[in-house]
Amino acid sequence: MSGGPFGAGFALSLALIVAIGAQNAFVLRQGLRREHVLPVVVFCALSDALLMGVGVFGMAAALAHRPVLATALTLTGAVFLFVYGVRALWRCRRPATLHPAADGGGMSLAAAMAQVAAFTLLNPHVYLDTVVLVGTVGAQHGGSGRWLFVAGAAAASALWFAALGFGARLLTPWFARPRAWQALDGLIGAVMLALAAMLLARLI
Repeated sequence: MSGGPFGAGFALSLALIVAIGAQNAFVLRQGLRREHVLPVVVFCALSDALLMGVGVFGMAAALAHRPVLATALTLTGAVFLFVYGVRALWRCRRPATLHPAADGGGMSLAAAMAQVAAFTLLNPHVYLDTVVLVGTVGAQHGGSGRWLFVAGAAAASALWFAALGFGARLLTPWFARPRAWQALDGLIGAVMLALAAMLLARLI
């Protein structure tokens, strides 16, 4: 992948986070209703940054003196990325749409934060994506490269959630178009396959 560690982290994070799910739908909903958008966006972005940082540096420390484990996890990560990429390309055949819930009245800040925390931290895929997968890929970089990788991944997350929350009214028509998701899934699939190839190249 071009762009060095920062670009690799940015691409991987964006490819993982841009998916139809409860967290994205909730952030989009808050943006449409203009309710507590800033704290919700900040919570999502900081949670991702923290988990990805823990993943990258935790994995780097865990794998530093375990070459066999490092090889096994790198190979597993490459296989996961390959499967994820193929699934994204497969979704192009039947693209879905993202429709945020618009019913119900307003909610308090505490209720909004409780909901976004649940959508973010009680989802097991969050830990698989940020701690394990991002951690394994980021740990392949040495020294300052890990910081750049985390910075790129965190920047992609922050950019995505800010776009969802603050650009909701502009983005909603786009999210409702199946062809837009079809193109996005195609791009995600290509990025995932490229990252899988990058990991495999490091093993050879």
